[in-house]
Amino acid sequence: MGDKNNVTEFILLGLFNNQEMKETCFVFFLFCYLVILLGNFFILTTIRFSQLSEQPMYFFLSYLSFMDVCFTSTVAPKLIVNLLSQRTTISYNNCMAQMFYAHFFGATEIFILVAMAYDRYVAICKPLHYMVIMSRRVCYLIVVASCIGAFLHSIMQVLIAVQLPFCGPNKIDHYFCDVFPLLKLACTDTFLFIIAIIGTTGILSILTFVALIISYIIILTTLRTHSSEGRRKALSTCGSHITVVLMFFVPLIFTYVPTSNSVNEDKVFALFYTIIAPMFNPLIYSLRNTDMKNAMRKQLFKMLDYYFLPE
Repeated sequence: MGDKNNVTEFILLGLFNNQEMKETCFVFFLFCYLVILLGNFFILTTIRFSQLSEQPMYFFLSYLSFMDVCFTSTVAPKLIVNLLSQRTTISYNNCMAQMFYAHFFGATEIFILVAMAYDRYVAICKPLHYMVIMSRRVCYLIVVASCIGAFLHSIMQVLIAVQLPFCGPNKIDHYFCDVFPLLKLACTDTFLFIIAIIGTTGILSILTFVALIISYIIILTTLRTHSSEGRRKALSTCGSHITVVLMFFVPLIFTYVPTSNSVNEDKVFALFYTIIAPMFNPLIYSLRNTDMKNAMRKQLFKMLDYYFLPE
């Protein structure tokens, strides 16, 4: 265990070695990050300053947008800077902190996606009891429970990582600190650590994904008894959520339930759930949702009136 102090910093190898590719990706990922910040900020302000905030579905959506921003912000700024930097190091402590926050915000997002599926299940399958079951107090309790669950999950990942002795080399073949790339650098047998990670993150991803699929099978079965107008509105809302779930969970499962030793595949999968999915979430929820579109239109007009029209 004393050997691990030999490594005080790591070198993040990033996505590519090609300099031209790095410059192109710098522009692309900077654009993606700005879209994530602006898109989710617009969703947050729209919900906060409209009557949508009173509905549990949009209450959870506002927290999902906030988690998207936090989750991506633990990874994207470092990735963007490193694409144009000659020195791509990260200290041991910052590496552990980045891993903790990435897992914390990512796991919170998973739990909120499950909460949103439960909200849709109650709304469609138990409509008469909806406001009692999904009271504001219950919504806050679900968010707090999600954060506690995410904290326990992320602290377990860090406790696994700090047990690892690092005596060189110190080059992480990834664009951010995560537990699997760190395991490859450990100068000890990591079999039990790999089992522990698959048993936490991997199983968590699979179980929550299966729970989401089952809930939507029940919802779709129940919808057969609804009117065509009710079905259309419910499918529009559920369709948005299912799309987001698939974009987030499928690459996550492929990353943390390893089917091969290809790090390059892991890096590509990680791009989907750290940057691509958070970028599309605001578009998916706004374009497929009539209430959201109307509220965003009103919010946009309010902002234009405030900034551009004379008093």
